[in-house]
Amino acid sequence: MNKVIQPKGWAPAKGYANGILSKDGLLAVGGQIGWDEQQIFRSNDFILQMEQALKNILAVVTTAGGTAENIIRLTWYVTDKRTYLACQREVGEVYRRVLGRNFPAMTMVVVAGLIEDEALLEIEATAIVPVGD
Repeated sequence: MNKVIQPKGWAPAKGYANGILSKDGLLAVGGQIGWDEQQIFRSNDFILQMEQALKNILAVVTTAGGTAENIIRLTWYVTDKRTYLACQREVGEVYRRVLGRNFPAMTMVVVAGLIEDEALLEIEATAIVPVGD
């Protein structure tokens, strides 16, 4: 049976799960955006939203019993290609600060918009976390 992963103290997800963990340790992390655990955007800055989205992913992974090193795939959806490209150095610095030097398979997709109007990007992840016997 699959298990819903919801970090402690987070506002409830509505119509989706932040994470689903299979019995064999495969963790699907739903798209995370730049809002905090109470679903409030604290910034409209691309880098700060990216940092929050990565922290959100890590929170789901650690709640499931994993670490950043267990993340095997990231899919990024960005609304502004130029902003992303202009911030490459900062993107790398923030990424390493949050997720370390774990570089999983990644895809970047430029989209016209996201469901939450304030969101500048959304990142989904897949991880394989250790499971008990």
